[in-house]
Amino acid sequence: MADTQPVIVDPVAGLIDIPLPPSVSLLPATWASRIVIVLVAAGVAVAAWRLLRRFRANRYRRAALAELDRLLQTQGGVPEGMAASLALLVRQTALDAFPRETIAPLAGAGWLAFLDRSYGGDEFSQGAGRLLATAPYGRTTADAGDLTALQDLVRRWIRGHHV
Repeated sequence: MADTQPVIVDPVAGLIDIPLPPSVSLLPATWASRIVIVLVAAGVAVAAWRLLRRFRANRYRRAALAELDRLLQTQGGVPEGMAASLALLVRQTALDAFPRETIAPLAGAGWLAFLDRSYGGDEFSQGAGRLLATAPYGRTTADAGDLTALQDLVRRWIRGHHV
């Protein structure tokens, strides 16, 4: 008896490769959709550019708010010199935001009126902001309540004044 091995027939050998369909194009099929895509991309680019410009334009506000927080932490509960420090901070912030020729000559009631106009209210000339007119000159005596109101007003002015 001879050693015979069964013949194994490969069932896959007779198959033919299936032709693949052509690849799908990523380019939109119609010109209208292409135009829409270009317009959307342009709109996103313009919005990003405006957002970046606004972010850079408000850099002085972020720096002023950081300085205000630093002032409040270092001076803590000691109101001595706080009003003068806040007056200096408001003046520096205004010089960063507005033209120097407009801000530099202002003092007293004119300064407070300018702050009211740029903020949209009368809290500087009629309220707690009156301390800013005399604080840099050392003639200010303010209690803790007035200083707290002034701190809140300065923070609101830095965040919301109109340039």
